[in-house]
Amino acid sequence: MARKAVAQELSRERILTEARELFATFGYRALTMRSIAKAMGYSHGALYYHFNEKAELFYALIKDDFALLLQRQREMIVREHGFSVNLLQKLMMEFVWFGLSNPNHYEMMFMINEPELQQYSRTEQAQCLDMFAIVIREVMADQPGAESRKFTLPWNLFMSLHGFISYCIQFKLSYEDARKLADEHIRLICVSLDVDSAELQRPLVKMVGPNVLKSIVI
Repeated sequence: MARKAVAQELSRERILTEARELFATFGYRALTMRSIAKAMGYSHGALYYHFNEKAELFYALIKDDFALLLQRQREMIVREHGFSVNLLQKLMMEFVWFGLSNPNHYEMMFMINEPELQQYSRTEQAQCLDMFAIVIREVMADQPGAESRKFTLPWNLFMSLHGFISYCIQFKLSYEDARKLADEHIRLICVSLDVDSAELQRPLVKMVGPNVLKSIVI
């Protein structure tokens, strides 16, 4: 009965809110379930009522972050009503905005290298890349050699953006600080694709695969 009362008082939401600040301040490795609970003024048993291990607690944080990012990307794609270089530019800038406006979140989602976390976040990372890849493949569909690059090109462009964001985070540049640089970086990426945005606007309904379409609009 006492354990239930403590668990109700120390809600899952409160744990996530305070744990996020602790992870951002001290880093993943420096914390344990015991030290997190101590910082919150509770016994570590209260945390175990909600989470089985530290990695599960951390994953609960980044899972919410991935859901937010994916939802913003889906909404942008649906608003555009079609695939174009303009949409691709907006999608890339949205990714930069998210990373630099939420640097602690981004580091937790994409930059922490901990073996015990790998089993948790791979699905969400893959979903972000898949969303990006769908747009690139549609934009590039009629270009020579597009089929042979349909897997490597999205990965290379994604990593180019990731490198830009990681560099800015390392040197504590905000989105406003880096916006002009991001515009130029993304413009050069799109120029390298050799696609004229004025000539290409693929309707969203062209994506005849129901599972692919569902992955975007849901």
